[in-house]
Amino acid sequence: MSYIPATLNNCPAPAKLNLFLHVTGRRADGYHLLQSVFQLVDYGDTLHFSSRNDGVIRRITDLPGVPQEQDLIVRAAKLLRQAAGKPELGADITIEKRLPMGGGLGGGSSDAATTLMALNRLWQLGYSRADLLKLGLPLGADVPFFLCGGNAFAEGIGEQLQVLETPDCWFVVIEPGVAVPTQVIFSSPELTRDTKPVRIADFSRALKSFGKNDLEEVAVRHFPAIAEVIEWLKLFGNARMTGSGSCIFCSFEQESQATEILKQVPSRWKAWKARSLQKHPFDPIDAGNDVDM
Repeated sequence: MSYIPATLNNCPAPAKLNLFLHVTGRRADGYHLLQSVFQLVDYGDTLHFSSRNDGVIRRITDLPGVPQEQDLIVRAAKLLRQAAGKPELGADITIEKRLPMGGGLGGGSSDAATTLMALNRLWQLGYSRADLLKLGLPLGADVPFFLCGGNAFAEGIGEQLQVLETPDCWFVVIEPGVAVPTQVIFSSPELTRDTKPVRIADFSRALKSFGKNDLEEVAVRHFPAIAEVIEWLKLFGNARMTGSGSCIFCSFEQESQATEILKQVPSRWKAWKARSLQKHPFDPIDAGNDVDM
């Protein structure tokens, strides 16, 4: 069977914020048991795909420090092709990278999820959301979240997801200028691993004031720049770290509030505002996206 070359452009890969992140235990295999609420925001990377029929999968964009074979984008594409059993499928992939590496925003996982969704459409494979969720988990614990379609209460190692609605708001996000290796945080003997499990109803009642990030205390000890940002942003609200760091965020009800705080961020830090999203902005499983033939 021959495949007609096609393109799928401007595919968003949004960032996520962890509204809270508790470490409740550790499995025998070393993976940590977590509870968190993942929040999508309207800031992220953008990917472009062109299909090929010669079996070549390549990332066109150069990403310093990320070899192609280790990139989750390329790995996701190859995993999808292998599952389909069609070695002739290929793709050229271009990425406009906005999300920092080591920022706790899920950039690599989001890129991988968007790749699975886009190539599922472009290669006309017809996989369901459940199929893609199973495929995505080996790529990383955050990948299934970006495939589930909305914000979620997460448990287990991040793969047990319950979609939920979160408050509409705006966030100021600050990047302290350091990249945090996830392994450094999770391997630290200082990390608390016995936070009492909560229920989704507990979060729904308390919303943005709920819980904390158990990884934050470890991160600020290893990276003073993170502590500095948290101290500054707490002048304006309930600032906290997302994921294993390094980015810090604070929520505001109105865009005007976020805009005003953004003007005051010291120039030594990179910062932006982002609006909360209820649904993933790119979901070709349920909603059509234009494919240029």
